[in-house]
This record gives sequence, C-alpha cells and structure tokens, in this order.
Amino acid sequence: MAKSKGNRIQVILECTEHKNSGKPGTSRYITTKNRKNTPERIELKKYNPVLKKVTLHKEIK
Repeated sequence: MAKSKGNRIQVILECTEHKNSGKPGTSRYITTKNRKNTPERIELKKYNPVLKKVTLHKEIK
C-alpha cells in the first residue's frame, strides 16, 4: 500500500503588487507547505519578472 504525503500540500503564491500595477499577466509560484505547522496563509517575497523586482506574494485559494 502506498503512503500518503500527510500534511504537506501544494499552494499557489500570487503577487500582490502586480494586480495594482495595471500591467498584463500575473506572477505566480507553486510551493508546498506543512498544513500542521502553518495553518494560516503564507506570504513570501519572490521575484516578479514583469515588474523586475522582488515583491510580496500571498497564498491564494
């Protein structure tokens, strides 16, 4: 029988500044998080290639 992954789930991070900039497209990253240790939504600073700078990316549902 195969083991399940457990508490680790995939989440999508989307740039918060890109929406307000008015430029087309979106900046999204896929990562994993441990649901048991971090039940709230995560926020990470990631590079946005359209804006050409590091911006805050928040987890979307």
